[in-house]
Amino acid sequence: MFVFANLFTTIAGLLSLVINLYTFVVIVAAFLSWVRPDPYNAIVRTLRGLTEPVFYRVRKMFPFVMVNGIDLSPIVVLVALQLLNGVVVQSLLQLGLRLTGV
Repeated sequence: MFVFANLFTTIAGLLSLVINLYTFVVIVAAFLSWVRPDPYNAIVRTLRGLTEPVFYRVRKMFPFVMVNGIDLSPIVVLVALQLLNGVVVQSLLQLGLRLTGV
């Protein structure tokens, strides 16, 4: 059973890392939306490519996230990421710990 316990804790750790990295990307993209960066910059294009598909889906599902021209979709994405981190990652960690007998 320790193999499955290690598998679950490793998956939880990797998922937590990915969520934290994407949270950082969303925050940087939100800050970049306040200033007008060069749209042809490689970093700006990468950040937009990573975040805009998710923001678009949030805007489509929840049209009320656009308030007086202010896009609140990054906040919705950040809340969803924190919920995902709190529920899924913590559940996987707890499952892994229970399988080890700790």
